[in-house]
Amino acid sequence: MADQHGKYCLATGHSPTENTTSEDCLFVNVQSPSRAKPGSLPVFLYIQGGGFNLNSNANINASGLIQASGHNIVVVSFNYRVGPYGFLTDGKEIAPNNGLRDQEKVMQWVQKHISKFGGNPNHVTLGGSSAGAESVVIHLTARNGTDRGYFHAVTAESPSFATTLTVAESQYLYRHFATRLGCVGADSLACLRNKTARELQEQNFNIPLPGAANPPNYLYVPCLDGEYLTDYTYRLIQDGRFIKVPSIFGDDTNGGTKFAPRNASTLAESNSFMLDNYPFLTLRLLEKMNKMYPNPSKTCPKLGCYWRQASNTYQEVRYMCPALAMTSALANAGITNSFAYRWNVEDEAQMKAGLGVPHTSEFDAILGPEYAPSPPESYKKGGINYPASPAIQKYWTNFIQYYDPNQGGDPEVKVAEWKAWSGGAQDRLVFQTGGRTEMEPFGDRLNKRCSFWAKYGVQLRT
Repeated sequence: MADQHGKYCLATGHSPTENTTSEDCLFVNVQSPSRAKPGSLPVFLYIQGGGFNLNSNANINASGLIQASGHNIVVVSFNYRVGPYGFLTDGKEIAPNNGLRDQEKVMQWVQKHISKFGGNPNHVTLGGSSAGAESVVIHLTARNGTDRGYFHAVTAESPSFATTLTVAESQYLYRHFATRLGCVGADSLACLRNKTARELQEQNFNIPLPGAANPPNYLYVPCLDGEYLTDYTYRLIQDGRFIKVPSIFGDDTNGGTKFAPRNASTLAESNSFMLDNYPFLTLRLLEKMNKMYPNPSKTCPKLGCYWRQASNTYQEVRYMCPALAMTSALANAGITNSFAYRWNVEDEAQMKAGLGVPHTSEFDAILGPEYAPSPPESYKKGGINYPASPAIQKYWTNFIQYYDPNQGGDPEVKVAEWKAWSGGAQDRLVFQTGGRTEMEPFGDRLNKRCSFWAKYGVQLRT
């Protein structure tokens, strides 16, 4: 039996001498109750995020989630290749999207072997955060929505819709990477294969997308390969080319604050930031975008007075509206167990830092503050937000077990009934400060903005 975790996968923009990462990184972690009988328990298969450029939540401790389930689930997590190791292609010998294929291999492994750990291969919930949540969407739409029976429900915290290039368009990444390493000519791939991990890591950093002035937040992402990814995600969703399963999709109130430039002081700087991440934005779309997202700050011309405006725009384009699109599509396809949420649990330190309720902050509560790597102080025992963890754990473990967040769970944990999303009642659950939960309407203005991005999503290559 393994008694220690393997190393993380090599990450873009990280030191070549980190002792926590390695090329030898493809490890699976299985956590199950000691009394589990072969093939008996629901499985939660979790995909970590990191923008497809790093493993952000490697080696999670799911003990708290398993305890919250009454020791009635098995949790699987794993590493997958990221950056150039997972998403670089020469269009010939290097297959595109190897990082996604790593994920699929784990799904196949679960189907074949999870029963030995007490898991039921016919009851698997696929979950993920950020790029992991986007991976969930990709697996829903993979091969035009072909269902291979790998999973039977999904949870997704802040699915991240980034600019998606074709294999041909992404060749510039290979050319630049090979050139930086001195590998030019017909034998460039052989040259790259002879480089050490340290040499590769020294040149593993972000560069601008085609047509952009500065590097995006995350450079290496899945590309359209015509096989696994057959089209842009918004088009696949709108065409109904996705697997129809019960779902939970959601986001955080201020999901863009970690990514928008804090020193953005003009509308032009905000627009430039958006263009760096979405270089297919046209001037006309930028004009419409600026009208939809007025600057909420009254401090201009103070340095950073457009940070919040840039953050609000980026959040909805990248995270919140994609979550809505997928939730609506599943509900419209007849999935009655399709649920939406917003995490609005305010931590004092995060609020003072101006972050609000930042990207994927709910994941600390899902794991439980005793088991999360570095939860906010208010999430810990005795803190105002300590009750938020059992609340979200109750919903998540219920869903993993029953595909319904309202069925089962600890009766001592009092939570609101989570109403499903439907065309007639577009309501989402809100997790509030102190652990309160309540339903709220999605809102006409937000719905209108998200409809705009859904309309122009393909033009943005998302």
